[in-house]
Amino acid sequence: MRETEAKYTKSGKLSNEFYEPELERLQIELIKLQEWIKEKKLKVVVLFEGRDAAGKGGVIKRITEKLNPRVCRVVALGTPTEKEKTQWYFQRYVSHLPSGGEMVLFDRSWYNRAGVEKVMGFCTDDQYWEFLRSCPNFERMLIRSGIIIIKYWFSVSEEEQEKRFQARLKDPTKRWKLSDMDLKSRERWVEYSKAKDEMLNYTDTKLSPWFVVDADDKRKARLNTMSHLLSIIPYADLTPPEMKLPERTNHKGYVRPPMQEQTFIPDLYK
Repeated sequence: MRETEAKYTKSGKLSNEFYEPELERLQIELIKLQEWIKEKKLKVVVLFEGRDAAGKGGVIKRITEKLNPRVCRVVALGTPTEKEKTQWYFQRYVSHLPSGGEMVLFDRSWYNRAGVEKVMGFCTDDQYWEFLRSCPNFERMLIRSGIIIIKYWFSVSEEEQEKRFQARLKDPTKRWKLSDMDLKSRERWVEYSKAKDEMLNYTDTKLSPWFVVDADDKRKARLNTMSHLLSIIPYADLTPPEMKLPERTNHKGYVRPPMQEQTFIPDLYK
């Protein structure tokens, strides 16, 4: 069987035989990157932006699945509180920036102002334009302080987004993902497109560029993003040599209390 036949199904999708091993290979490389970030005290910020149902969460899940949450953590902020609304706009995000040896993945970020807040009218025009003017300076300041910023925009077609919305309605494990905001976003496709184009026009800079991910195919988007992330940060393999576990010590003389004195959860799955 030729490689192309093993890699793709008849419908052109990545086959399980290729996807699963390749995903595992990339996750192992991400562990190596994690250890490099920890060893070199790097400060890494990865932003995930895009329309609703573009697949950001699925990519974040695959990236973090095998990583240490003490090194790689996800930030997904909710609606700002009344107090936060009175603060400097970037303030609530600054508190979540990484220390040395950390990588932070923002599932939506300060770019909310250039997207949902603009389209839904949650900010004033003055606040919107001030954000577009100040954002490049804010990111330049972070980069000069030693923070590595990587920005991904997940691009999904209108047809594919609708397909995923319909799937969420039918799947009880995904229905929570469909919110009133998602329904409103369906009606404002063009407005979101204009907002995205304006955002890139102001914030796609040489120092802090946007990387666009073709997200119509979830599997390809996951592998492509993980592979690209690994290519952005040079790292070395710090995997320690194999270890041998010593023989267990025989603790003679200690008598444990009866097991019956402990409260076990019901054994329903026998």
